[in-house]
Amino acid sequence: MEIEKQILEAVRRSVEALYGELSGEQLQLQKTRKEFEGDYTLVVFPLLKRSRKNPEMTATEIGEHVVAHTPEISGFNVIKGFLNLSLDASFWADRFVEMLADEHYGEAAPTGRTMMIEYSSPNTNKPLHLGHIRNNLLGYSVAEILKANGHTVLKANLVNDRGIHICKSMLAWKLYGGGETPESSGMKGDHLVGKYYVEFDKHYKAQIKELVAGGMSEEEAKKQAPDMLQAQEMLRKWEMGDEEVRALWTTMNGWVYDGFDVTYKALGVDFDKVYYESQTYLLGKSLVEEGLAKEVFYRRADNSVWIDLTGDGLDEKLLLRGDGTSVYMTQDLGTAFRRFEDNKLDDMIYVVGNEQNYHFQVLKLVLKKLGYAEWSDHITHLSYGMVELPEGKMKSREGTVVDADDLIADMVQTAREMSAELGKLDGCTEEEAEAVSTMVGLGALKYFILKVDPKKTMLFDPRESIDFNGNTGPFIQYTHARICSVLRKAAEQEIDFTGKAEAAMIPEEIELVKMLADYPATVAAAGENFAPSIIGAYIYELAKSFNGYYHDHSILREENVEVRKLRLQIAKQVATVIRKGMRLLGIEVPERM
Repeated sequence: MEIEKQILEAVRRSVEALYGELSGEQLQLQKTRKEFEGDYTLVVFPLLKRSRKNPEMTATEIGEHVVAHTPEISGFNVIKGFLNLSLDASFWADRFVEMLADEHYGEAAPTGRTMMIEYSSPNTNKPLHLGHIRNNLLGYSVAEILKANGHTVLKANLVNDRGIHICKSMLAWKLYGGGETPESSGMKGDHLVGKYYVEFDKHYKAQIKELVAGGMSEEEAKKQAPDMLQAQEMLRKWEMGDEEVRALWTTMNGWVYDGFDVTYKALGVDFDKVYYESQTYLLGKSLVEEGLAKEVFYRRADNSVWIDLTGDGLDEKLLLRGDGTSVYMTQDLGTAFRRFEDNKLDDMIYVVGNEQNYHFQVLKLVLKKLGYAEWSDHITHLSYGMVELPEGKMKSREGTVVDADDLIADMVQTAREMSAELGKLDGCTEEEAEAVSTMVGLGALKYFILKVDPKKTMLFDPRESIDFNGNTGPFIQYTHARICSVLRKAAEQEIDFTGKAEAAMIPEEIELVKMLADYPATVAAAGENFAPSIIGAYIYELAKSFNGYYHDHSILREENVEVRKLRLQIAKQVATVIRKGMRLLGIEVPERM
């Protein structure tokens, strides 16, 4: 039984013994705040009607009864209307023995729920950048956390492989590429295609400027610029199945997929299912026809199809352009339908930036109006804030993004330089040094991004993230490596620390065991809130507390055999929980550093 439930049950028994059976009232039990003595706190104000006494007297009565009838609770104190309960040292010793014996500590039993989480969702007109990194890391980590909470999880990627933005890159390559390929240029395929997306924008802006100089309004010039007209024509040909356009599209998308795979592997993320908009947009169109037949949608004079959501406090939303081409909403309707139908999902989670909040509000509402309320009610938009740099925001079409591949390489190189300066690679072979540098560089990047609440916009500072002190990935990784070093030395000295340690825990050890006992509840909270930052904050506090304990208390040099056994067991369990928690963030921890 979870500790909090166990204490709550003991308190309930005492309250009912004193004041009669509780009829639906909820007891308010919470962890005691750090500035007060105690482990759990009962809020007694809701019980005053039953006790007919003041808060202090009510709390004292309950405290005395609980201590008298619950061996695990050693004492209490009362502060106004709050009863603070302290658990006995032997209680924590027993909990520690239980967690040592649990191979799956922190992992929940299967729930029977199937969830799909969509992340990455790149466009095939440019390489992945820093914003994509936050998306991928967040999606992958939430998927791992949901698995640890007992759910069956399908990790999905929806590739935006069609549309006007794709045609812009294709047209620019056709007009200005001179037959360049990844092989002839030596560029990764996604970088090469991204180069032509920027190239399109450069020529497009020049054409707008020329048209405006000729007397045309800027708004009209944007519509009449030759390259834009050609791109729109290319999109129409693609939707009609034009062989030449489709062949170019297949070739250039192939270059991009090869490039993406390299980046995904470097980031350590993967997918169970990959969907392509080119395969779902037609299903979306059929749903639009269904909506027209049901008079949920309506057609305008220009042949475009819309839905009027003004009665729901929103606006009118385009579902199909006048020329018959689809929009994002069309595709998302088709994709949602396909996923729920094919996978019998209980929940669908979209990891998409907060600039799309309105889009998902509309998607859920449209599905509901089409008669798919059961699906609509189980869609969650995991909205996250943008990643900004000290210089400001990034712009893909202007080529001012921080490229994911470059950033990963820079993080690994910086990690190597800083680790070498601090002597943390001393004695390592070249292969070991490279492995540790990669682990530390990526660990720094992932932790720095995931420690921030997903909803918040964040400022990314690469150098700050690679610091072996403070709230960083390398600090936590180094703590794990330090414990592994202690455990290796114990093995070399043939120290046996198996079996229950017959030694009383000192207060610092009890505090560490309390923190370790919080791990399952931390994983549960991270799953409920889709927030890897909860795991990050917990692991950092655990590592920090252990480092303080390690600084003040000898482990291997401790002469008392039973005390040494206990300390080695605590160290090993701290390392285990650090490793488990960091793995939920997609971060590996080294054994040597």
